[in-house]
Amino acid sequence: MRLAFIGADHEVTGSCHYLEVGKKHILVDYGMEQGVNVFENAPLPVDEAMIDYVFLTHAHVDHSGLLPLLYAKGFRGQVFATDATADLCSIMLRDCAHIQTMEAEWKNRKAKRGADFQAVDPLYTMEDAEGIIKRIVPCHYDTVVEVCDEVKIRFTDIGHLLGSSSIEVWLTEDGQTKKIVFSGDIGNKNQPILRDPIPTEEADYVVMESTYGDRYHSRERVDYVKELTQILQETFDRGGNVVIPSFAVGRTQEMLYFLRKIKVDKLVKGHERFQVYVDSPLAVEATEIFQDNRVECFDGEAMELVNAGINPISFAGLKLAITSDESKLINFNEEPKVIISASGMCEAGRIRHHLKHNLWREECTILFVGYQAVGTLGRSIVEGATEVKLFGETIQVKAQIKQLAGISGHADKDGLIDWISAFKEKPKKVFVVHGEDSVCTAFTECLKVEHGQRAYAPYSGTVFNLLSNKFEYEAEPIPLKKKVRPASGVFARLLASAQRLLALVQKCDGMANKDMAKFADQINSLCDKWE
Repeated sequence: MRLAFIGADHEVTGSCHYLEVGKKHILVDYGMEQGVNVFENAPLPVDEAMIDYVFLTHAHVDHSGLLPLLYAKGFRGQVFATDATADLCSIMLRDCAHIQTMEAEWKNRKAKRGADFQAVDPLYTMEDAEGIIKRIVPCHYDTVVEVCDEVKIRFTDIGHLLGSSSIEVWLTEDGQTKKIVFSGDIGNKNQPILRDPIPTEEADYVVMESTYGDRYHSRERVDYVKELTQILQETFDRGGNVVIPSFAVGRTQEMLYFLRKIKVDKLVKGHERFQVYVDSPLAVEATEIFQDNRVECFDGEAMELVNAGINPISFAGLKLAITSDESKLINFNEEPKVIISASGMCEAGRIRHHLKHNLWREECTILFVGYQAVGTLGRSIVEGATEVKLFGETIQVKAQIKQLAGISGHADKDGLIDWISAFKEKPKKVFVVHGEDSVCTAFTECLKVEHGQRAYAPYSGTVFNLLSNKFEYEAEPIPLKKKVRPASGVFARLLASAQRLLALVQKCDGMANKDMAKFADQINSLCDKWE
């Protein structure tokens, strides 16, 4: 019974943990890395085709974004997630595949102008996204799910995103059962729309995030409506636009919640009829999913509006841009307006076009409302860049750059400590992950020195034996080097198929001899055909 750390160790994105119990191989999250990554990630301990199950904490791509790649490389197991996470993944993973394809096409068009052209293939395709979506098993909150004889799980609302969860995992091997809890991303308290995180009381081991383990949100409850109103008033009075780079799922819906209040109460004087554009097909679909899951996931204040027949995230003047033509027309409208567009870190998507049209205008405001990872365009702008590159063109940064104080989907240091302190007995070990290197280290020391927790911050590749309560291997940090480009295209599909076949053969142990012999003959016949 082992726990291995693969991704988001002393780093914030690319979350991935590996569990082995008996002959079962399990991943908890399989996320995409974003921004600058400092350390090399260890490879998965087994081929992708050998993975039996994935337990998914939530739909954000730094936790779910590589699931289609897992499928492309031969995974055919089940992905367990909450009902709302399953709904969100059905649109987000397709969106990821679309972005992968579009970026590959753009790079190929650009590279063709060079002398040494080499075709670039997308990381995965829409077919891979569709394949993994079909393998998702929706689960209710607070319900124990019997995954197999050795494993059972339960999802608990952690308040970070619609459908987000911490996951309790019970593992049984050699007559012994151990319980490990994965926090996922712990939500901030008193957020609009979503409930506060629900703590867990018992665990042998805990794997917890530390994104904001070195800082505190505002001690006073921030009046987001008041702050946003002031930014809108000042910008519209100058004749400018307010451009909000926003995560399509979660933060966009929160902004709509605030903007509905501002519009209904006519708080922006002289501009009461201002328009709000949501320029993201993904955000539009995600908003519908929020509505579908409101009973299970909304907090009391939002539910009061719902019960009164009021849609808390819709209002007069809300415009939805779906097609690329509709997106382009937004910047031909000279009236002051709000533009909400993805991605939240400005790394891809339509937001980059809106930045190109608005960053250079002194009368405009670029309003950041979410975390900006190191190395992203959003982080560069927030930290004071005077010019940026967009679509090969240098753009001067003359717009006002603002951040909505305190708004975050992540718990701060106090929130993290409250969550881990809710366990009735201190776990045997608390593994601290999902934080920038210095943050992860500092928060671990805080837990040990100030709160008596048996805390440890593993590097990628660390392996811990859950039965013996001992490390089998403690990895050292390995600085990231330029990686060799993996096999791609049709040859990559062939390699993935071979891995899947090998995984299937290894699972045949215990099958009737007659059936194994027949299978062997079929494989040999296939080899004879192609040799």
